[in-house]
Amino acid sequence: MIWFILDDTIEEKRRRLTMDIRLLIIIIFTIIIHATETLTYSIRLGGIKLSRILVAMSLTGIILLVSRTANMVQGPLVGGIVDAAKATGDINMVLTPFRYILLSASIGTLLALFLYPTFTKLSIFMIKRFEVDGSILNIMKVTNIQKLRYTKEYITIPRLDMIHRLRIGGIPKRIMLINMVVTGIYTACVLSTLYATLLVPQFATTSNQLTGLINGIATILLTVLLDPQIAILTERSLQQENGVETMTKTFGWLMISRFLGTLLAQVFLIPFAHIIAWTSSLLNSLLG
Repeated sequence: MIWFILDDTIEEKRRRLTMDIRLLIIIIFTIIIHATETLTYSIRLGGIKLSRILVAMSLTGIILLVSRTANMVQGPLVGGIVDAAKATGDINMVLTPFRYILLSASIGTLLALFLYPTFTKLSIFMIKRFEVDGSILNIMKVTNIQKLRYTKEYITIPRLDMIHRLRIGGIPKRIMLINMVVTGIYTACVLSTLYATLLVPQFATTSNQLTGLINGIATILLTVLLDPQIAILTERSLQQENGVETMTKTFGWLMISRFLGTLLAQVFLIPFAHIIAWTSSLLNSLLG
């Protein structure tokens, strides 16, 4: 009898250790993904400073593609946490890990804010090299990596006067609000959908399929409402003497609104899950 108890205890410890390692990997992935996506604003700013907007946008697209591919790798790991909850029958056990994952998204975005001045300088270097080499793989040559390693001039520690220069005057409030809300939806969507599969396990497949629809709506909102406004501001900045300073402030506030959006995702998590669960039930009742 004692041996059975010991075996159960050891098995439970192994299961918890596996879950902790899985969660740690997910958190690291999430921090990298959100930091990378947020830092693409630095590349756009570098393009404005060099008057190489199209090159900067091309480089941004490549980096976003790599980041979102990494996000796909993260998915199965998160799914493992949900499977463990289904096995134990305790659906609420996923909420704490999900909160940590959303918190790591905020940490990644905050890290990008701290690296904003440094990465803007690095972006100028990358854009220049991209024009010469024509390939992201060529930019990552050992010789270029070594140049970055020994070049301290790229490192810029944020100072209080930089924060002071980010005064909100002149920045369209609607752009920041849209960016914050859409970021919140985008960040919470996948986790809310996974939690919804636990709320209505009989409609789990339907709930899962709603992820693409919600993310698609969020992408459309960004494309229709936000991207054109940023494009207009960028074009105007190229025609103004203080255009670079204006866009530095604009991208800085977009990063801040993105950070607030990741915090908003904490609020969205459970309500979205119940909305998705209700929608799944409604669709099955109507089509069934």
